[in-house]
Amino acid sequence: MKKIVIDEEFCKGCGLCAEACPKKLLSVGKKLNKQGYPLVEISDEDQDKCVSCALCARVCPDVAIRVYRQKKAQ
Repeated sequence: MKKIVIDEEFCKGCGLCAEACPKKLLSVGKKLNKQGYPLVEISDEDQDKCVSCALCARVCPDVAIRVYRQKKAQ
């Protein structure tokens, strides 16, 4: 399951999320969105390393990132 979902239409590749990530899992890639901005990326392998702290989503000025957490078993 993906923990971080990046909305490609809103991402402007500013890199603030990559700087905020305590595990440094995000990076500005070479793929461009429809507006010509480079997109922030996270690999499938790094999705598993994500701790769902949501700092990336909190600092995103374009609200382009959603972070999901798995529910704890009760």
